[in-house]
Amino acid sequence: MNNRESGSYHESIAIEYLKNKGYKIIDRNVLNKCGELDIICISDRKEIVFVEVKYRSSSKAGDPLEAVDGRKIRKICRASAAYLRYHGEYSDMQVRYDVIGIYEDGKLQHIENAFYYEV
Repeated sequence: MNNRESGSYHESIAIEYLKNKGYKIIDRNVLNKCGELDIICISDRKEIVFVEVKYRSSSKAGDPLEAVDGRKIRKICRASAAYLRYHGEYSDMQVRYDVIGIYEDGKLQHIENAFYYEV
């Protein structure tokens, strides 16, 4: 499985997890001039949630959650701001940024409000 296929597969696992928690998925793999957004959904609290999914096939590569560093956060925030400018129907909603880490053993860790950004 190449990186693209692996990313899509693990994003699908994250989507199923989110759906089971009551989230409504509205978009995935959104690419705009500012970056890529893995999953965009609506929480049960009516927040628009931008979810970054990270997978590591080996612990040697480090914790998947650690891969979301300052540079990655800035890209996600810029891409989400561009998304919200284009999709005005979500402009009045509270924005939240989550990260889902998927580990080699299949364990999944979901961090809600993983970081903040004023959009």
